[in-house]
Amino acid sequence: MAIIKKKPTTPAQRWTTVSSFDELTEAKPYKPLTQALRKKGGRNAHGRVTMRHRGGGHKRRLRIIDFKRDKRDIQARVLSIEYDPNRSARIALLEYADGEKRYIICPVGLSVGSSVLSGESAEIRSGNSLPLRNIPSGTEIHNIELAKGQGGQIARSAGGSAQIMSKEEKFAHIRLPSSEVRLVHLDCYATIGQIGNIDHENISLGKAGRSRWLGRRPKVRGVAMNPVDQPMGGGEGKASGGRHPCTPWGKPTKGFKTRKKKKRSNRFIDKRRKKNKQK
Repeated sequence: MAIIKKKPTTPAQRWTTVSSFDELTEAKPYKPLTQALRKKGGRNAHGRVTMRHRGGGHKRRLRIIDFKRDKRDIQARVLSIEYDPNRSARIALLEYADGEKRYIICPVGLSVGSSVLSGESAEIRSGNSLPLRNIPSGTEIHNIELAKGQGGQIARSAGGSAQIMSKEEKFAHIRLPSSEVRLVHLDCYATIGQIGNIDHENISLGKAGRSRWLGRRPKVRGVAMNPVDQPMGGGEGKASGGRHPCTPWGKPTKGFKTRKKKKRSNRFIDKRRKKNKQK
């Protein structure tokens, strides 16, 4: 995948970069695997805003992705590689030998006509899904289950991948994209390879309107507000806060730990992520 830089015909175009979409086929979405996606504007069932800066955006349809890969030992062929407006990664449409079609996240190296397989007998090849006990240490994987049969939950975004460090007793030590090392049961399934669309992180939106197309509303700095709206607001002249950074509700940010100390999954974390990891 390549990135196209726009000609600087306007101030916004000067900084805009877009994906070339070379890897996509011209096929339209497979309608039986799509459904309506209702906008919530960051509000919960009671109508209260629980996620700020959400709203608007282009109309979308949800693609139903097969994260479980539970159609075992049946060969499938890639019919098309498509754009999904709901995620950073591309998706691939599979057609199984019995005629059923499903969407999966498209890894690097998967192309139209490629064959993939899910099951214990599958080869170690990009796009195949196997239990962790059958995958050699050092292999790059994605779409990793945390509980058997629950479906992949980790390493699902563009360019993402995890690595199997070692195996001990019932668990595999997996290094996640955040550099955290986590214990995952060997019966859990994972997909081989790195997720495609690697250059997604290098795309520059270029203008505020493009953020609005994605459903992202503007953010206002706390120091630019009044004290009634944000604890860091107010002051004579241009004040830079005068206190530690915090949320509008006074909760500290930038280093303040919010994870519960007695969370059940803490015992599965072998090594915490690096605090100052370079991006």
